[in-house]
Amino acid sequence: MTKTLTKLAHALIVSYDRDLFAKQDKTISVNPLVAELATWYEKFRTAMDYRDDEVILRSTIERILKRRLILGGNGQSIAAPLIRELIWARYFPDSSVPEAVVAHVASAIDLFFKLESEINRKHRINRASVNEWIMQLLSSEIEDILKPSPQKNTMCNFIYQLFRKRITISDDSEETRDIQTFIAVRRAFANDDLALLRFHLFKQYFGKITAHNLDEVSGNFPKAQKELSGQLRYPAKDKIYSYIKNQTVPFVILDDVLRNNQSKITSLISETEQLDLSILEACNSRYKSISGKVKRAIVRSVIFIFFTKAIFALSIEGTYERIVYDKIMWSSIALNTLTPPILMILVGMFIKTPSRENSFRIVNKINSILYDDDPDLGQSIVVRKTPKKTDPIMALLFTFLWLTTFVLSFGAIIFVLNKFKVNPLSQGVFVFFLAIVSFISYRINRTANSFQFKDHRDSISSLFFDFFFMPFIQVGRRLTTAISQINIVLFIFDFIIETPFKGIFAFFEQWFLFLRTQREKLE
Repeated sequence: MTKTLTKLAHALIVSYDRDLFAKQDKTISVNPLVAELATWYEKFRTAMDYRDDEVILRSTIERILKRRLILGGNGQSIAAPLIRELIWARYFPDSSVPEAVVAHVASAIDLFFKLESEINRKHRINRASVNEWIMQLLSSEIEDILKPSPQKNTMCNFIYQLFRKRITISDDSEETRDIQTFIAVRRAFANDDLALLRFHLFKQYFGKITAHNLDEVSGNFPKAQKELSGQLRYPAKDKIYSYIKNQTVPFVILDDVLRNNQSKITSLISETEQLDLSILEACNSRYKSISGKVKRAIVRSVIFIFFTKAIFALSIEGTYERIVYDKIMWSSIALNTLTPPILMILVGMFIKTPSRENSFRIVNKINSILYDDDPDLGQSIVVRKTPKKTDPIMALLFTFLWLTTFVLSFGAIIFVLNKFKVNPLSQGVFVFFLAIVSFISYRINRTANSFQFKDHRDSISSLFFDFFFMPFIQVGRRLTTAISQINIVLFIFDFIIETPFKGIFAFFEQWFLFLRTQREKLE
């Protein structure tokens, strides 16, 4: 059976027949032994910096830039080593990145350094804030050069066009509605973090940064920074994000189908039965990948928690017990250190994959998206920038109930710890990390259920969960963010261990190249 695509869907389909890089004669190659060592190091390092898979490459680029800038340099001296480090760590396969890309990366580095210099020259604003933005914009630009994603951007635009008319902000402008829809789509489909959101908003605001508009960008940077920061802190942003996030699964599967069938997209789309089979195959593939993704998330979480917990245990708990009890209670520290990772592992044992019925719901939704002029995307929503004033008595009651959940949840844990005669400091540390484990477990569970496509209705069990565990999750979210920013272990790895470590990698790569050259002379 043949159906006709909508105009918007047709434009989407056409955009999916492109190559990542044009074919090049010369590519960058690295030594496989060095790459193996660097890969293990990178896995260990990224595990301690708790981030989603989609943003690890950008954050790694930023980390390498910061480390190399300590010794100074410019685009020419930084670009090639940066790319080699990324290939070492297997963010890109060996011999997959053309040498010509090095010049583009070098130009981007010099351009953004000049932009930062011009901003600081023209304006009296916080230099640390300017540097933070520039590093995030530059690392995002380099990722875009090395790993362009026109198809992802096209899908984001497709989703944006479908949803923006379904969202109304009753007390704000359509322009703000459009910006908030754009942000929500980037968060929900592309999984952009703050840095990538800033990058894409910056491009929407100024266009692509070039030498020709550098003066305009530097002159208007404070204004843009203020406006974009306001949009990223918009009061109703999470409601709009949740609305779009709940509808994202079919678009992710559609993206998989189009990428997997680039050579036969036209014939595939014209035959709905074959398309339906491809959608079901893509669903099954995604369900299988969930297990691996959850396992990786658990391993990273265990390492993140274990090392952070070990620092607390040895530096704080150990010191406290030495002063108060004149000895270190190793059994208490061991229990306190091992409990969070064990809880994380237990979480992974209860992960379930979506059902066959879930896949058929996705099939129906994708068919509606592609062929219906008014696709079935659920009800439209109306939100407010300024929440309606609530009854003061009800507000007071809700605040009291929320505080009660905190007291009951944390109080129950402290009561149990008192029964086991755990000292007050160890109790505080235990609760501290239990909150972090609760938040990370919640995120892992969300990852495991990310392809469940159904109406979300509250049940007795979900209400019970929200009442007793939401306080831990809320506190854990704030603590995890704070720890990721100040983790002393990350500082040690990035600036004390990683610098000589990568220097050794570079030395051995040159040494192996020298040995190979000498061997070739004998042939």
